[in-house]
Amino acid sequence: MRAAHSPSSSPSPPPSSPSSSSPPPSSPQSPSPEAPGEGTPVPSRSVLAVTATATAVALMNYTAPMLTLPAMADAFGTPSSAQAWLLNGTPLGLAVLLLVAGALADAHGRRRVFLLGTLALGVTTALGALADSTVLFTAARIAQGAASAAVLAGSLGLLADAYPSGRDRIRATGIWGASVSGGIALGPLLAGLIGLLDWRLAYGALGAAAVVTAAVGARRLAPPRPRPGHAAPRPGDTAPQPEHAVPRPGHAAPQPGRTTPRPDLAGATALALALGTLLTALTLGRDGWLRPAVGALLLAAAALTVLFLLVERRAADPMIDLGLLRRPAFRASVLGALFTGLAVIGLFSVVPALLQRGAGLAPLSTAWLFLLWSGTAFVVALQARRLAGRLSAPYQLALGFALSAAGVLLLLGTLGSPGLPWPRLIAGLLVAGAGSGLLNAALPRLAVDSVPPERAAMGSGANNTARYIGSAAGVALALALSAAGPDAPLLASAGLAAAGAVLSVAGSPRR
Repeated sequence: MRAAHSPSSSPSPPPSSPSSSSPPPSSPQSPSPEAPGEGTPVPSRSVLAVTATATAVALMNYTAPMLTLPAMADAFGTPSSAQAWLLNGTPLGLAVLLLVAGALADAHGRRRVFLLGTLALGVTTALGALADSTVLFTAARIAQGAASAAVLAGSLGLLADAYPSGRDRIRATGIWGASVSGGIALGPLLAGLIGLLDWRLAYGALGAAAVVTAAVGARRLAPPRPRPGHAAPRPGDTAPQPEHAVPRPGHAAPQPGRTTPRPDLAGATALALALGTLLTALTLGRDGWLRPAVGALLLAAAALTVLFLLVERRAADPMIDLGLLRRPAFRASVLGALFTGLAVIGLFSVVPALLQRGAGLAPLSTAWLFLLWSGTAFVVALQARRLAGRLSAPYQLALGFALSAAGVLLLLGTLGSPGLPWPRLIAGLLVAGAGSGLLNAALPRLAVDSVPPERAAMGSGANNTARYIGSAAGVALALALSAAGPDAPLLASAGLAAAGAVLSVAGSPRR
C-alpha cells in the first residue's frame, strides 16, 4: 500500500519487522548527521512536515465535496442518479494513476514526482472552482485525483527513505496516517465554513494551499544524495536492476540499454476501463439492480479486471509486481486498504449528505458532527504507535474494522429522522472514528514494510490504489443503497467491515 517476514520468492533476506518495539542495532560508528534514526535530524523532520501537510491538503480536497454536494448538485442541475460522479471523480483518478505514480517515483525520483503532483493538485483544484457543469467539475476532480496520486505515492516513498526502520519509522508513518485523518476531518469543516459565502471559494482556498506547500517543499526537501557505500550515478549510467526485477517465466525481458522503466500505460488503461465500468454499473444500480444494462456492465468490469491482471503478468515493467501477493503482509496491506475504502470511506463520504437530507441539518452543523468521527480518527492514529510491539499491523487492521462495524451499527436509525437520537449518534461516530484511526495508522506502515526497499513507492501505490478503488465503489454502492433508506448502506458497511477484519489477519502473525 517492509518489513514483513513472509514467504517470498526473492532471495534477499526480509527486512526487519516494523512492529518490533526495539530499534535496529546501532553501528559502532557515530551516527552521521544525515542518517535517520533515533534523534532524527532536521532534514528528516522537514520531509515528514512537508509530506504530511501535502497529504492533509490532498485529503481535504478529497472530502470537501461531502459538504458541498447538495449545493453543487443544485448549481449544476445534477440528477440524483449522477451525483455519485461529483464525489467519485477524485477516487477514480487516484485509483487509476497511483500505481503509475509509484513506478514513476521509483524510476525518476520521489521528490520530483511529489513536488510536481502537489503543484498540479493546486492548479487543478483552482480550475475545479471555475467549473459550470457536472461534466467539467467531474473532469477537474479526476485530474485532482491524478495529482493526488503523485502526492501520496511520492510522500510515502520519501518517508521510507528518510526513516529506514525502527521506532522512528513507526512514529513517522503514524503521523502521516494522522495527516490522512486530519485532512478528512478538516475538508468538510473548511467547505462548510467557507461555503457559507460560496462553495467555490473552498476549492480556491485548497488550491492555494497546495501551491504554497509545493513552494515550501521545493525549498525544504533536499535533492536525493547517494546512500553510504553507493556511488553517485554518472550521466548515461543505466539504472541498476533489483534482484526481484529479474524477468520471471512469462514476463518480457527488459530491453538492453534502457536507463529507467517505462510507465505501464497498457495496465493503467485496462484498470481505468475496469473501474469506470464498475462505477457506472453501481451508479445505474440505484434505479434497479436486475436491469440487463447493469448486469452487462458488471460482467464487462470483471472481464476488464482479468485483462488488467494478464497485462501485468506480461509487462516488463508492471504497475504492480503480482509476485508480491505471495507475501502475507502485502496481501493484508492490499485487502485492508480495499475494505477500508469499501466499508469506511465509501459510507462516510455520503453520511453528511444523508444527515442534511434525512435529518434536515444545515451544512455547517453536519460538518461539526462529521468532525466527531474524523477528529477521533486523527487522535487515535497519532496514538496508535503505542500498539507497536504488542499487535502486528494486520491485527491492528482487524481491530479497526471491528470498531468501525460496531460504531456503524450504533448509527442504525439515526440518519433519517429529524428527531436525532443524539447520544447514540455521537457514540456511533466516536467508536467508528476510533476504528478509522487504527486503520489509517496501520495501512501506511504495512504499505512500506511489506515490499522490498526499492519498491517503496510501488507498495504505497498498491495500498492507496486498493483504498481508492474501494472508496469509489463504496460511494457508488452507498448512494445506490440509500434509495432504500439510510439504514441500508449502514448494514452493508458493517458487513464489509467484518469481512475486512477476517481477510486482514488470514495467514498473518499476531506480532
